[in-house]
Amino acid sequence: MNKLLILVFVLIVFNCKTPEARQPVSVKTGSFIDASVERNKKLNAKEQFAIEQLMKQQNKNYLASESGFWYYYNNKIEIDTLSTPKFGDIVNYNYNVKNLNGSVIYSTEVIKTQVYAMDKQELFTGLREGLKLMKTGETITFLFPSQKAYGYYGDENKIGRNTPLICEVTVNSITQNQKN
Repeated sequence: MNKLLILVFVLIVFNCKTPEARQPVSVKTGSFIDASVERNKKLNAKEQFAIEQLMKQQNKNYLASESGFWYYYNNKIEIDTLSTPKFGDIVNYNYNVKNLNGSVIYSTEVIKTQVYAMDKQELFTGLREGLKLMKTGETITFLFPSQKAYGYYGDENKIGRNTPLICEVTVNSITQNQKN
């Protein structure tokens, strides 16, 4: 019995040591993120080149937006009394969607007239920012790089992943939000 108690005592003493920090099994280097950044830079450069080529071919007076897309006025309203939409204003508009080759993806007839509460509803980034530039009665053609359109996932229907778009948008009316 004494031998058993001594053995248990010895095992307890040698098993009770201070905890040691464990080293990580693998070291993360961020290589996945670096590769993703490189892919995105190449994709953006490729899309920018294609858009620039299209603008040269069309020979239109395109303007660069602060939001990262290009546009030109098909029909510009010069009247200063008309305003562009602000937060909460209701915008009634029509638009179509084409790829950079000019093939129609969604026609105005398919999309139908849209009603949008400015910055209160979901809308792809480029179109939301583009509507903020427009007055009632104007028609603008926008060139959206994929990150301003439907991005990596597309619309999960007819618009594929990383697809730059051409949208021709006409604002039919803007109803001012009473709180503005």
